[in-house]
Amino acid sequence: MIKEAIILAGGMGTRLKSVITEIPKPMAPVGSKPFLAIILDNLNEQGVEHVILAVGYKYEVIESFFGKEYKNIQIDYAIEKEPLGTGGAVSLAINKLNHSAFFMMNGDTLFDVNLAKLGQFHTQQNADLSIALKPIANQDRYGLVRIDEDSKVIEFAEKQHIDKGLINGGVYVTTKQYVKSLNLPNKYSWEKDILELQSSKSNLYGFLSNSYFIDIGIPEDYARAQIELI
Repeated sequence: MIKEAIILAGGMGTRLKSVITEIPKPMAPVGSKPFLAIILDNLNEQGVEHVILAVGYKYEVIESFFGKEYKNIQIDYAIEKEPLGTGGAVSLAINKLNHSAFFMMNGDTLFDVNLAKLGQFHTQQNADLSIALKPIANQDRYGLVRIDEDSKVIEFAEKQHIDKGLINGGVYVTTKQYVKSLNLPNKYSWEKDILELQSSKSNLYGFLSNSYFIDIGIPEDYARAQIELI
């Protein structure tokens, strides 16, 4: 199984300013610990041994809390000196990986995907990049992801109200070689410049999971986390 992961943990939490201030969004407290600790707990339970935290805004808060080790996980930091976008943050972080294949996820979202099964799916499909997809109903907060009968991603649709569909749950598996092969600039968007542009050019596959999902990016869901994750 893949033992390394990159977590995008550089968010400022602009939409959470009414409830948290002066800390990076992944450090928003849920009960007695930061949300990022809940993500790391999940990775630890699933056997991930090395995590690179892609950090920027007030990264010292994260580094002073977690240090170089959390439970059974070795932690390294990829520090943005200037904002590089979600893609640029990944490209900076992959230089600290020990191996090629890695999981990647957002530091403000918990999607309890079975990572071993996601990794197996990725290998079986001979995918360049695999995305964990969450079935969802009656929402207009997220864009849709459409796949064909073989689970190959064929489209990323704009945000719209939907009765039911699949959304990008923000958990991925890919390789260092694939990301580097795209020859992208230092600053770019993971969503726009990889996912959307490469859906018609590369082998992107969607792995369906109906596991627990929460995104604390807005105050309403952050409040829900205080109930569901404590």
